[in-house]
Amino acid sequence: MNRTIDRLKLIFLVVFFVLSAGSFVYHLGWGWPEQKCEAAGDWWDWRSRTCAHPIPISDITGRVIKDRAAYDAAKADGITGKTSELTRPSATAPASKD
Repeated sequence: MNRTIDRLKLIFLVVFFVLSAGSFVYHLGWGWPEQKCEAAGDWWDWRSRTCAHPIPISDITGRVIKDRAAYDAAKADGITGKTSELTRPSATAPASKD
């Protein structure tokens, strides 16, 4: 009977330490970098563990933001890039029909 209790005690201790080490590895590899990335206002991809900075679509396509509301929305989202170098659209600029 005592051998069985000692064996079970060791099994439970080993399982506890393995789970504790797994939790630490998770926090070290995914949890803490995610918190740091999101605190900086960036996007975190948990599959590839990548911290990415959002890019305005106008930087990718090369199109100029002509609509004042869209320009103000992009600035309010905190997205910076080439759009910060663009001139502010006038209030009378017509919206594109594309």
